[in-house]
Amino acid sequence: MRIATLALLSLVSALTCAGQAGFSPEALDRSVNPCTNFYQFACGGWMKANPIPADQSTWGRFNELDERNKSILRDILETSAAKKTRTAVEQKIGDYYQACMDEKGIDAKGIAPLKPMLDRINALKDKKELTGELIRLHQAVVDVMFNLTSGQDFKNAQEVIAQLDQGGIGLPERDYYFKDDEKSKGIRKAYVAHVAKMFELAGDKADIAAKKADTVMKLETALAKGHLDVVSRRDPQLLDHRMPVKDLVALAPSIDWAQYLPAMGAKEATLNVAVPEAFKALDAQIRAVPLDDWKVYLFWHVIHSASPLMPKAFGDENFSFYGRTLTGAKEQRPRWKRCVQFVDGDLGEALGRRYVELTFGEKGKDRTLAMVQALEKALAEDIDKLDWMTPETKKKALEKLHSISNKIGFPEKWRDYSALDIKQGDAVGNSFRANTFEFRRQMAKIGKPVDKNEWFMSPPTVNAYYDPQNNNINFPAGILQPPFYDNKMDDAVNFGAIGAVIGHELTHGFDDQGSQFDAKGNLANWWTEKDMKEFQRRTECFEKQYASYTATEELKLNGKLTLGENTADNGGLRIAYMALANTIAGRSLGKTDGFTPEQRLFLGWGQIWCQNQRAEVARLRAQTDPHSPGEARVNGTVTNMPEFQKAFACTEGQPMVAGANACRAW
Repeated sequence: MRIATLALLSLVSALTCAGQAGFSPEALDRSVNPCTNFYQFACGGWMKANPIPADQSTWGRFNELDERNKSILRDILETSAAKKTRTAVEQKIGDYYQACMDEKGIDAKGIAPLKPMLDRINALKDKKELTGELIRLHQAVVDVMFNLTSGQDFKNAQEVIAQLDQGGIGLPERDYYFKDDEKSKGIRKAYVAHVAKMFELAGDKADIAAKKADTVMKLETALAKGHLDVVSRRDPQLLDHRMPVKDLVALAPSIDWAQYLPAMGAKEATLNVAVPEAFKALDAQIRAVPLDDWKVYLFWHVIHSASPLMPKAFGDENFSFYGRTLTGAKEQRPRWKRCVQFVDGDLGEALGRRYVELTFGEKGKDRTLAMVQALEKALAEDIDKLDWMTPETKKKALEKLHSISNKIGFPEKWRDYSALDIKQGDAVGNSFRANTFEFRRQMAKIGKPVDKNEWFMSPPTVNAYYDPQNNNINFPAGILQPPFYDNKMDDAVNFGAIGAVIGHELTHGFDDQGSQFDAKGNLANWWTEKDMKEFQRRTECFEKQYASYTATEELKLNGKLTLGENTADNGGLRIAYMALANTIAGRSLGKTDGFTPEQRLFLGWGQIWCQNQRAEVARLRAQTDPHSPGEARVNGTVTNMPEFQKAFACTEGQPMVAGANACRAW
């Protein structure tokens, strides 16, 4: 199940910008009327002063904080690498980072670290041997054919079962293989050229490499035909296909499941096959496609998986397509930033523990929890006052709200990495061993009680999420800093920034996805038929509203793809406003920086979404990202709020006044 998050940072990093405040008057563009374009009013000065760095595709307030966090992590890693006497944790994170930073050593080894895997693939003599190779590659988390992990059963969130899903393609998602517009065709052509270049770097002559790239593209396209697109995958009902193993065998008999599943740690009699059609398509290709073509496909995905930690030529070529072509970044990020990201990805709680000691602590946790409680109270009041929901459904909604648990800052129990072997001078090996360690950790959950205290983001992450199957909200320490939370700022700005973020995550429990899960995290209907129809009518309003916004010159936002995040933005800001009103009730507060508390709340919201982004990444995100871009997130929400229009004295007919056409669910 997709976890609902505040923002997607996987495509971006950041640039140093120390001392960020929660709100800055200098970020404003006072030449613009806030009732005409509030985003431009709140962010115009910031956007003008913050052009996109060459190594970035997007530059925003998230990125500024993310970069500050990376600098802290870099200091931790360099210190750990240099120490002569180290703890076990310092040895692991220090040696991983040092091995990653050793460009000369990596270049000197060439593709030798991959030779055992590649030789094994080349030695395959019969399709019956594919299952054995699939076991080895999946244990190293090389994305071939399909994906396997563990997860909570949709209908019984207390049970962890094996989860099989679509996978094994190199383009961002299914529709990239089939769209007929010229830019999509251009991306496919660039992808084939990229795959060919990687085969050349691995030792093939140009003509052979080109043929192999065509083979990869043909096979991936055939696999993608069985995949669900990103919009369909937002519906948990379409991903719930629990079945006995014998039914999986009937779906894809070309794989020896009796060999594969026990070897992977999935011995149970039933499992979830998220997308059955993907396995039908895979089985058809295993039967129809020659073994030599499958060997080419497997070889490619091994090279692709390891390329960021291989010699410079491989890393540069990987960036050329996935960075420059897909996101528009002009330059590769400095190596230290990439290596910090790799350590955070593979040893996140080992690295994050030291980060928390330096940046957060219990006081930060207590302050955030107090704000969460204020937002939960506001949402309860909002639900209770809804005029479109019957008492029967309200009772269930409040039961779910009061069951939401809160995880703030960092885990109660830190992850144990003692079984993971990290070696000096072995960047690729460290990565694959970390992959295998994590894969086995995930598979070991099958059949055991659900650990509701587990985190799915590392503490330094600048993000937050709601987990519908655990019914909890999660706020890593990384985001609980300016501009999201600023201890020196007034309540109004903080409620507009981190308060609306908290409200956003709470509302995810009641968006078009979260609303399908009950208080215990089970996929179960708790709505009356009448209330569900009314709710869907209200979310359709959001769908149409955001579908009218432009992502790039030739592409509109996908209102269906972004529906959950847009619903959460609108609900989150509304209950943040209510929580602020409760907090300052009875107090006579004047203006600060020339703005009333109500105005500052909206400015706090607007300024956390200030961003500049390149056309390439805007297009990529419009096709794959469930989050709307900053301008749509800001203007889309305030347009629907009479409270905003009152705060800034907007009048009917101005662009930020939806009036009778305003959308509202929560």
